Amino acid sequence: MTRPTRRVLVLGGTGWLGRAIVDDLLADGADVTCLARGSSGDVPEGARLIRADRLLPGALDQVTGTWDDVIELAHAPELVVPALDALADRAAHWTLVSTVSVYARNDEPGADESALIVEPSDPTEYADAKVLAERTTRSRIGSRLLVARPGLIAGPGDPSDRFGYWPARFDRGGPVLVPITAGRSVQVIDVADLAAWLVRAGRERLVGTVNAVGPAVSMAEFFEAVRAVTNHDDELVAEEDDVLLAHDVRYWAGPRSLPLWIPVSDAGFAQRSTAAFVGSGGRTRPLRDTVVRVLEDERVRGTDRGRRAGLTPAEERAVLAAVR
Repeated sequence: MTRPTRRVLVLGGTGWLGRAIVDDLLADGADVTCLARGSSGDVPEGARLIRADRLLPGALDQVTGTWDDVIELAHAPELVVPALDALADRAAHWTLVSTVSVYARNDEPGADESALIVEPSDPTEYADAKVLAERTTRSRIGSRLLVARPGLIAGPGDPSDRFGYWPARFDRGGPVLVPITAGRSVQVIDVADLAAWLVRAGRERLVGTVNAVGPAVSMAEFFEAVRAVTNHDDELVAEEDDVLLAHDVRYWAGPRSLPLWIPVSDAGFAQRSTAAFVGSGGRTRPLRDTVVRVLEDERVRGTDRGRRAGLTPAEERAVLAAVR
């Protein structure tokens, strides 16, 4: 007996993660519709794009019928609430893509989904908005809801440049400025692995709350994996936090940062429990495979290009000259 084609609505679908999800839905045989402005691109061939600005009245009027799964990628209340008003009663299953940034504490290595979350006070703040999205969606969808909380997502095309900074930097060669690695971890999930799990979770109508994270590795192991893939054999110049901060090197992401570097006091951020994800069928490729994929992409895009995160070559040289 032929399985009926699943109708899936992706609220978004033209951005980085959204396109990966749509690709997997199409490969899974789903009938895919995306509702998005389309400002970040188009949808993969085979999917239907309804171009609409969800901030405008009536934007969701174009979405008709019932859905086997709705996948919500937004977090702003002004986007989440109208979608629920229009679609909550017409979806057999609802997937909300949230984030591990909703947790109130980052000093508990191995913490699971029961950990305390932020009490939202400012909906313009990312974590607060995600918590509000979770609460609002749970109140409307109830037992049909999957809340997926990804950690750091990595892979080709990543617009944040957080993970890609390191393969690109090591590939350029020369001494590399790094933080002291003791007590620090890196925890990522490949965008393709996350998309594959989200698609299967929707097909199987998985519900509940799941941290969609890969295994944590020490930051030292991470750097060794990147060195091995890039064949980097020069010096790593490791500096303490106070030295880096004194030279205006910043944590985690954005300009003048050393991406993925966080205070040791927040080490639990990159050591979330993977038990629920693995138990729900989540699978992740080896870290080396993601590094290889990202390096290939970085070489195509240009390892010395301007980027959203990290030190520029000139900034790194200036810091190295000052600390050596």
